[in-house]
Amino acid sequence: MRLNELIDGIALPAGEARVTGFAIDSRKVAPGTVFGAFRGAVHNGEDYIAQAIAAGAIAIVARPEAIVEGALHIADGEPRRAFAQMAARFFAPFPETVVAVTGTNGKTSTVELTRQLWRMAGYSAASIGTLGVTTADDSVSTGLTTPDIATFLSNMAGLRREGVTHAAFEASSHGLSQFRTEGLPVRAAAFTNLSRDHLDYHGTMEAYLEAKLRLFAEVVAADGTAVVWADDDASTRVVEIARERGVRVMTVGKSGESLKLVAREPTQLGQTLSIAVDGTTHTVTLPLIGAYQAANALVAAGLVIATGGDVAEVFARLQRVQPVRGRLERAAISRTGAPIYVDYAHTPDGLEAAIEALRPHTTGRLIALFGAGGDRDTGKRPLMGAVATRLADHVIVTDDNPRSEDAAAIRRAVLMGAPGAVEIGGRREAIAAAIAQAGEGDIVLLAGKGHEQGQIVGDRVLPFDDVQVARECAG
Repeated sequence: MRLNELIDGIALPAGEARVTGFAIDSRKVAPGTVFGAFRGAVHNGEDYIAQAIAAGAIAIVARPEAIVEGALHIADGEPRRAFAQMAARFFAPFPETVVAVTGTNGKTSTVELTRQLWRMAGYSAASIGTLGVTTADDSVSTGLTTPDIATFLSNMAGLRREGVTHAAFEASSHGLSQFRTEGLPVRAAAFTNLSRDHLDYHGTMEAYLEAKLRLFAEVVAADGTAVVWADDDASTRVVEIARERGVRVMTVGKSGESLKLVAREPTQLGQTLSIAVDGTTHTVTLPLIGAYQAANALVAAGLVIATGGDVAEVFARLQRVQPVRGRLERAAISRTGAPIYVDYAHTPDGLEAAIEALRPHTTGRLIALFGAGGDRDTGKRPLMGAVATRLADHVIVTDDNPRSEDAAAIRRAVLMGAPGAVEIGGRREAIAAAIAQAGEGDIVLLAGKGHEQGQIVGDRVLPFDDVQVARECAG
């Protein structure tokens, strides 16, 4: 594809140059590459423009103020957006039906449940997010909720070439603010909830919400659908933004109008949902435990219905969905018969939801183990401690991913809000202690890392899988 086909208005000889790829990492530049030079929180891509040109970049997308010599300078006040739009033209076509999910908690479960519902309907479907790129028969880890725009669009185009017709992806606040979700047509967008997270990046809750609102204000197609969990305080703002654009709105939940959750009853292995749609009440036996899993399932159902699914058929398929890796996943049962659950909860609200999900299934004590990540929002640490000690019967504070911070200092910050909690620094030792003290009727919750298979200490990633460790300790 030639450069003048990727951007409107090019009247230069360089416009006839053949483009071979897109990159935002100068080390990945090859002859014919379009290089995106963006200013970031840690690195400034403009510092690598000369290196990219030396490697063969034929065009540089950057701010008008950037210095570009030896290649075409595609100047734009918002270079990330311009780069995304060009890359989308290069990588297209994409799967016919694409949906996106944003929110603090529940994104991973929602996109994966959406994929499962589509697959059961006979479509070739995929999901992209924290768990990686997941299809019916494959899973490839990307390491980020929303990968860089070139990787994201390349993955989407690759899925289309493999025959995937339906794709659901997680739209993180970072990805939305950095235009890493642009370019391809998004037929429906969902909002799950908003609670404290990523304030180390966004600064304020207002800025955090504004980043997520971009999905509805700019990314979803103007003739698309917004599926909104109505039982969250931020949902009103999401609905307002969507309706201002003329986007169709579907609200779901207890306060929902499209899919109204009339009743929810916990069962031994799941829950029974009563859902009212257009005057008809449907009963769904959902094989997942917890109120937040019901919320994720309903939002996923809304996305499938919004993109052409039949209501009755979608609800029937909800009864056959599988648990999502690391999301209230039952990892093992101790020798005393206590089930051990692993969950990705790493925010105060997420931890509260996980504990409350398990409480109806606990006849004895609920033992909660968790930590807090380093180099992340420090203000949420004592809040997580307070939630755990308020809702669980026994709390163990341990290490999560300390990264570059001192692990003991992180634990101290958590313990400030967790009077009476036990501190055990080593995560394996902490898990072993939690399981050892669990008796008949007790439940153990290992929170924070979920599906992750490594622990980040300093600049190293040490092998660590909560599920595997729980099985070893319970054996």
